[in-house]
Amino acid sequence: MAQPVRDVPISSDSIRLGQFLKYAGMIDSGADAKGVIGDGLVRVNDAVETRRGRQLQHGDTVTFGRETARVTG
Repeated sequence: MAQPVRDVPISSDSIRLGQFLKYAGMIDSGADAKGVIGDGLVRVNDAVETRRGRQLQHGDTVTFGRETARVTG
């Protein structure tokens, strides 16, 4: 069964993917972000994303493992 999407508010217009994963509590550190993103384990808007610096905007969804979070304002 799919997990519900969790809204994660940010205070700016955009945030880098690696930062968002840590901010949302999906990973523990920036080093973890580099590994999981580089290994193709993270999806942004249902597409595999391998760029840690990918800029996320409000409304984007990020999935790692069984967890999905949506960038909100």
